[in-house]
Amino acid sequence: MNEDRKQAALDYHAKPQPGKISISITKPCTNQEDLGLAYSPGVAEPVRAIMRNPEDAYRYTIKGNLVAVITDGSAVLGLGNAGPLAGKPVMEGKGILFKKFADIDVFDIEVDAESPQAFIDTVTRIAPTFGGINLEDIAAPHCFEIEEELKRRLDIPVFHDDQHGTAVITAAGLINALKLQQKTIGNSKIVCLGAGAAGIASMNLLLALGASRDNIRLLDRGGVIHEGRGDLNVYKQQFAIKTAERTLADAMRGADIFIGLSGPDLVTEAMVASMAQRPIVFALSNPDPEIRPELAKAVRGDLIMASGRSDYPNQVNNVLGFPYIFRGALDVRARLINQQMLVATVQALADLTHEPVPQEVLRAYGLEHLEFGYDYIIPKPLDPRLIDRVPPAVAHAAVQSGVARLPYPDFYPSHFTHV
Repeated sequence: MNEDRKQAALDYHAKPQPGKISISITKPCTNQEDLGLAYSPGVAEPVRAIMRNPEDAYRYTIKGNLVAVITDGSAVLGLGNAGPLAGKPVMEGKGILFKKFADIDVFDIEVDAESPQAFIDTVTRIAPTFGGINLEDIAAPHCFEIEEELKRRLDIPVFHDDQHGTAVITAAGLINALKLQQKTIGNSKIVCLGAGAAGIASMNLLLALGASRDNIRLLDRGGVIHEGRGDLNVYKQQFAIKTAERTLADAMRGADIFIGLSGPDLVTEAMVASMAQRPIVFALSNPDPEIRPELAKAVRGDLIMASGRSDYPNQVNNVLGFPYIFRGALDVRARLINQQMLVATVQALADLTHEPVPQEVLRAYGLEHLEFGYDYIIPKPLDPRLIDRVPPAVAHAAVQSGVARLPYPDFYPSHFTHV
């Protein structure tokens, strides 16, 4: 980022008042009667109601539309262990996205925790405030332990977006890319560079969608994760396979799919050239991909390419997922976000891309035409149809899988009840 853009970013966050979010009052508070209802003595009535029936907290407080965006600051964007305080601008930014795209309120919470257990205990103690927990920017492998334990302890959705948000959007784009390339996920050799939170979650979701474990090559800094390695944690161990392949170049030979969740410029043109016919490359390191799209396309004219950048086609952007996943989960008061809900999100996103694109989307992106094809395999983040398509699919999956406390809402499209 050049100096002008850096200063513009700082000014954006500083002026006209510090930060990006604020709290607004939703009820009248202009006279003595209002004050008496908002606080003492009137506030005692909802207190008594909630004491009798804890579920009434959803009726009388913001709980049902309030998500905590929580971090320990151990993996902030591409900046590493920046710490909880430096992670606060990112958490505020996440709050903006929740509110803008799904009208969900957010408290951002930055936890100075000396261990995963301390973080888990802190979140558990404050969880009654919220209808859902969005974990953010927590380093692997601790993020897996934290999410698993919080899901076990809490009866509200807990979702680590760096894991599952990335996995969902990647999978949606990949389903469509495979259709265009006339391939099936079960028969495709998949190479994933990056065995952190996003990489492992993405591979697990692809397995749920039909990928073969024997066809997956997961790589970390030590190369291919194989059975002979003794340095693997439990999360990587599940992807250890018997293979003679050791390097990225080895793994890329004959690969149908490459998914990069690692760092910039790690994939060479020669590696892309060695892939199978009609390859798919998702170079998702951001802002600098594992290989730039123009370089990859120069060596493979039969390629489908996606990245994490907005200035190239097929941007894999988590904002396509998390606001709408939580919206659907909150609307049926789900106890958790399960794999069925994630798969429903994948399918809803993939299906939307096949429909005619509205003029307002074309105007938002300065385009004259856009249709399903090599440069459009994932919906655009500013597509207003997302709020009408994804939450109902998530809510329906929650109801069907038995994790919803409420029935499918009557304000959602009825056709989802017949899926």
